Amino acid sequence: MAIRNKRSIKSSLLNYMRSHPGTPFNQKQIAKELGLHAHAEQQMLLKAMSELIADGQLEEQAEGNFQGKNQDEFLEGIVDLNRSGNGYAVIPGFEEDVFILKDNLGHALQGDRVKIELTRRRGDGRRQEGKVVEIVERRTTQFPGVIEVHNHRAFLIADSRKMPVDIMVPLDKLRGAKHGQKVIVTLRSWEGEAKRPQGEVTAILGQPGEHHAEMHAILAEFGLPLDFPKEVENFAEHIDAGITEEEVARRWDFRGVPTFTIDPIDAKDFDDALSIRPAGTGLWEIGVHIADVSHYLKENTILDKEALARGTSVYLVDRVVPMLPEKLSNDLCSLRPNEDKLTFSVVVVMNDQGKIEREWYGRTVIHSQRRFAYEEAQAVLETGKGDYAAELQTLNRLAYILREEKFEAGAISFETEEVKFKLDENFKPVGIIKKQRQDAHKLIEDFMLLANRKVAEFIFKRNKDLHNQPFVFRVHDAPDPEKLAAFSKVAASFGYRLNTTDPKGISTSLNKLLFKLEGKPEQNMLQTLAVRSMSKAFYTTKKTGHYGLAFDYYT
Repeated sequence: MAIRNKRSIKSSLLNYMRSHPGTPFNQKQIAKELGLHAHAEQQMLLKAMSELIADGQLEEQAEGNFQGKNQDEFLEGIVDLNRSGNGYAVIPGFEEDVFILKDNLGHALQGDRVKIELTRRRGDGRRQEGKVVEIVERRTTQFPGVIEVHNHRAFLIADSRKMPVDIMVPLDKLRGAKHGQKVIVTLRSWEGEAKRPQGEVTAILGQPGEHHAEMHAILAEFGLPLDFPKEVENFAEHIDAGITEEEVARRWDFRGVPTFTIDPIDAKDFDDALSIRPAGTGLWEIGVHIADVSHYLKENTILDKEALARGTSVYLVDRVVPMLPEKLSNDLCSLRPNEDKLTFSVVVVMNDQGKIEREWYGRTVIHSQRRFAYEEAQAVLETGKGDYAAELQTLNRLAYILREEKFEAGAISFETEEVKFKLDENFKPVGIIKKQRQDAHKLIEDFMLLANRKVAEFIFKRNKDLHNQPFVFRVHDAPDPEKLAAFSKVAASFGYRLNTTDPKGISTSLNKLLFKLEGKPEQNMLQTLAVRSMSKAFYTTKKTGHYGLAFDYYT
């Protein structure tokens, strides 16, 4: 019998739970009821359950039991518009999206959370139709675009191709904007039978095509903030930057240990550092140190709430929209050279064969003696000369062992090409540079992977009851059998065979295929298709392992 895919499993799971409202089931009971016996199917069931819990369609009860949530008369979903002005409602747990004619959108725009009423099946009988009955939440009210002023009327022509209507702007709401300028208009109302919403100009960005005007338009379109609120900046500026002797006494002091950072040459902040020193005959004490943000960022402060709202830093081609103000991101929590810094660390004692003899986790204080760019560290590795040459070469030798063990365990060797844009003084792109992944890059990657793996293992083994003490794992399922079969057919047309019989065989066979592709004309295409045939990694509090890295524990 063919292995079912995750989409089918997710749909069956949701239907089954909806047909048994208020009845709890554990994972084994669900798998049995749905006829899921293969290991790959049970892994996909776990992922489907995690997604439905995150979407609010499934509730986790005590002791690993789950039950479906009671459904209202209307369904809730996210609107996705197409260029014709019609749309779809993406509803958690539904195998297919619900089609909505533009006349039934009820003023809903791209990304809005809405309640819909199911109406009928389309003429072809395959696609469910619906109608928006309520806009629960607007995704955005700010729209960048070009303002057009004609006689006694003004309209915003939005940049987004998924904005189906122009926004009418009363002349007294132009705020000085001139015809043809790039602006941001904030939507204020869209009442009754009106064909267009009304708004007002809230920012004038400049002329279309100007670099800063276009970058600010991108930030606005995706809801990314231009600046931090003044009260957040003031709060950050008044954080005590001093490191007291009392604080040092609570930490393992690494300030006398050879320590350095290795980052891109244009890096503005330095998040992690490595230290190494002998720990006996044939033994090495290696520290992976991460900036201790939690020392400065306290829960429920305005700084914490602003970071939560931003979620992450966002990197654009010419700038970073940081999660934290510069006082933290580029100063207190940046492991700059020749400065004492507070850190969290994973410290392992490793022998010459790459085996870990001892390990330790906790708060530390470090003093980085050198900031390496990747190119500088690579030159030291190749020549054996320069600052910390012995330390770097020892780390590199051990990194090779870690890498080899990872692939022997079944990790998949994807080496995708990354590019970087070269900009002139006016921020115009004048070239594309391929990023070269050399030993210096891989060295850092291997020790960061080691730290992430060991922390996940440490926490899991310490906290057996993850229901009471949740921890976020990064997990990755085995490939979807249908996608893998499709990729195997494409690869076969180029003369490559892929073993799809078992998970370990798949990874070994994939690695052999990827090695054979090196330098071939079809390399980029087949490598991209191979990546797309893989499952997507995701975050969960359930530890299921990381297939692509061949790790039982990972975070």
